[in-house]
Amino acid sequence: MALLLGACAPQPAPSCATPLKPAVEVDLFFGRSIEGGGKVSDAEWADFLAAEVTPRFPNGFTVLDAAGQYREPSGTITREPSKLVVIVVFDAPDFRAKVTALVDVYRKRFRQHDVLRLERPVCAG
Repeated sequence: MALLLGACAPQPAPSCATPLKPAVEVDLFFGRSIEGGGKVSDAEWADFLAAEVTPRFPNGFTVLDAAGQYREPSGTITREPSKLVVIVVFDAPDFRAKVTALVDVYRKRFRQHDVLRLERPVCAG
């Protein structure tokens, strides 16, 4: 158990070779299936990016199409089309609050159980 808890502890910034700098990569996996039926449309997704993601991360991000699979709280395995948003932040101590707000908005707007979120220290430039 201690090993698992240690894996979640903040990791020190990496030592980066010039011209790269320490940064944090945030990966967000947004499922597009809507509970009760339906799917987040391309237009709804574009609106979410324009209204929620871009204002919070105007320096940029990358969006990839993905095929997700997860276990529902009921135990059922579900597969769904997803979007992976990759954000790299430099010297931005408030990025976690922005990411949490994105996740909360998406969950409420599209009736999602959750959004998978990964964070890791990286060298970027």
